[in-house]
Amino acid sequence: MIKKDTWVRIHGIVLEPSERSANVPEDTSKVPLEFWTKGWLTEDADIGQKVTVRTACGRTQAGTLIEAEPMYELNYGKLVPELIEIGPKLRQLLEEDHE
Repeated sequence: MIKKDTWVRIHGIVLEPSERSANVPEDTSKVPLEFWTKGWLTEDADIGQKVTVRTACGRTQAGTLIEAEPMYELNYGKLVPELIEIGPKLRQLLEEDHE
């Protein structure tokens, strides 16, 4: 069980092949348009479940849970939770200061 507020990666299908534009290349039109998104899990869940996440920019996105605490694949190393929390915390502090 992966706990709420864990940084995770989800996957989903945006368009099935039958829904793709006729203007895309033939090989592209044969496969679905997919997405992968990272964010904080909004409820406890297991890998493979349909879930919702809150992204770093504050959007909510639904998809299938595929990984908990994903590493960046560009060899930046393991996840440092404090680094992904800086932006939202700074925005909150600035909003509070502005009020």
